[in-house]
Amino acid sequence: MSKKDKVFTVKVRRDFCKGCGLCIEFCKKEVLASSPKLNRMGYNPAEVVKSEACVGCLICTQMCPDLAIEVYSG
Repeated sequence: MSKKDKVFTVKVRRDFCKGCGLCIEFCKKEVLASSPKLNRMGYNPAEVVKSEACVGCLICTQMCPDLAIEVYSG
């Protein structure tokens, strides 16, 4: 199975996210977007909107200053 055939799961830890948008800006597949709902800290966190588009590049996890994003294979 090649990397492009793999399925990836993206998880945003809502209460860790400060809504900076770096993950959204750098995701070339537009997997993430800003949530209209506030988290308990009063921020609009990132949310997964197109999980099927994720290619597992991990750029979102590398850009996140709050370690709020996890990407799993499978």
